[in-house]
Amino acid sequence: MEQPARMHEWESPDYEPSLPVSEKSNPLTRDMDRASAKCIVRMLQACDAQMFQDGTGTTYQRLLSEPVLETLTEVAKKVEHILKHPRDSLIVLSGCGTSGRLAFLMASAFNRALRELDHGLVYSYIIAGGDRALLSSQEAPEDDAELGVLSLQRACEGQKSVLFIGISCGLSAPFVAGQLDFCLQHPEVYTPVLVGFNPTHQARDERIPGCSFTFRSVVQRMQELAKRGGAFVVNPAVGPEAISGSSRMKGGSATKILLEAVLSAAHAAAFADTPITPMGIREDMSVHEKTLEITYAQAKGIGALLEAAGQSLRRGGRLCYLGWGSLGTLGLVDASECVPTFGAGCEDVRGFISGGYRALNNNEGPLGPDFSIAHQDFLHQVLPSLTDRDVVLLLYTHADRVGEVAELARAAREKTSNVHAVYHRVDGDTAAAVQQDEINRLCLSSLKFTWPSPASGISPHRWELSTKLVLNAVSTGAHVLKGKIYQNYMVDVQVTNSKLYRRATRLLQKLSGCPESRCEEALLKAVYRVDELTADITSSDIIEHAQAARSATKAVPLALVCLLSDCSLLEAGTRLEREPIVREALEACLS
Repeated sequence: MEQPARMHEWESPDYEPSLPVSEKSNPLTRDMDRASAKCIVRMLQACDAQMFQDGTGTTYQRLLSEPVLETLTEVAKKVEHILKHPRDSLIVLSGCGTSGRLAFLMASAFNRALRELDHGLVYSYIIAGGDRALLSSQEAPEDDAELGVLSLQRACEGQKSVLFIGISCGLSAPFVAGQLDFCLQHPEVYTPVLVGFNPTHQARDERIPGCSFTFRSVVQRMQELAKRGGAFVVNPAVGPEAISGSSRMKGGSATKILLEAVLSAAHAAAFADTPITPMGIREDMSVHEKTLEITYAQAKGIGALLEAAGQSLRRGGRLCYLGWGSLGTLGLVDASECVPTFGAGCEDVRGFISGGYRALNNNEGPLGPDFSIAHQDFLHQVLPSLTDRDVVLLLYTHADRVGEVAELARAAREKTSNVHAVYHRVDGDTAAAVQQDEINRLCLSSLKFTWPSPASGISPHRWELSTKLVLNAVSTGAHVLKGKIYQNYMVDVQVTNSKLYRRATRLLQKLSGCPESRCEEALLKAVYRVDELTADITSSDIIEHAQAARSATKAVPLALVCLLSDCSLLEAGTRLEREPIVREALEACLS
């Protein structure tokens, strides 16, 4: 049967049919591992543009499809009701990894808006693994549905009305599934909302350990309740990620866009009597789409940043984000995601924020010396050893303390010429012009984004999304240039939860052409560092394997080299030591 002319390749039923949308490889980025910095940026731009493609004549509902807009409108009205009747009411945003970090970002931003209005705070966030997961990989708790329920109960103690927004890009996280199931069991208090980017029939259908349900069965129950307005499922498809499965990118951006559209509409209705309509939601989305265009209009500058960061990582240098306000938080988030995604070292990409934990304002406060995030920590711990191999990237707006930015730029410039800036200003604002001129002289490059003067405080949302896109491009592209990506797959991914374990097994199968059983066997050998699997290993479950994998570096590359070369684990390790650039080691096996 001929496919509609508007259908994109990834939407064809014949394209990687066994995979959900969020796990498919993107046809636009098949050769990303061989691309120049400039081409990588263009590939990322094309992938991000898929978020806003028209859903007419396509297989899946999309971000701007009418059913999605109508559901978002109804959710916004629920938020409005709580804003107008906040007594014993709460809006909880929850997720794992990137989704949890976005939950934190959104709850913080909209609570800040309520403080400015002298209104009671109604937003709360939950992230699997607690606040340490804001700053580092804490993948194992994602598999714990019971922990999700306990976290939700603690957050909502004493509340009589809770709007729960659970975010799981792949409709797969047991932590969130447990919370949604709990909400469904207590409809007198909880109204559950699921945000994800796969069609419901692609929700994970494996029974969750310790539970009688799967993520898919929870979604099906939600769909039934949705017919009566007691639950909501928001699941547009935004296309495969640029790096297969890396939901920190489009998944995170689309989450931010959706939630901001909903919460902004609700605030406008509650405090400015602006009606909530699908058209209004669509207009808000179009602002984000324009943000995408404005950001990538500076593709040349983004490419230069990416190139500098890539050269730094290849030479053993570091990429340091020094940020202010919410842009500082985005720097922390982007840095935290590089370790599990690319098998990066903890020092390779680091984020620091002006004011440290006081500015972050997280639930648990300071998290100890292993999580040093203030600019003062950078000055004391990193600056003394900074060299020209390292890259420093300043992230700020002209509403921040630009004099402080200049001071930090001077300090960094004394150690490295590799100082760069990404900053945002509102059109017509010249207050920081003199200081900005000095910063520009100190920096090797400066990316300036100018936004129209906002009528109702929309600029922060725009410059946050813009900065997220830039940081995702820089850190992803830098690791591509370092050889951490093969084709468009994250072959050095850490296998630290059940989702990543299954992704790794599928990846080994695809790249080696070997049967699934042999791929899983090779993966387990690499995880446990043995040439023969014991009965104890083979009788363990996936969660136990994922726990063991936390201390196993390069497990997936090791397994793949074994499969491609039919060699022992020791021989594979020797090959990777001889050729530490993962992509080149794999290509040597294939040649």
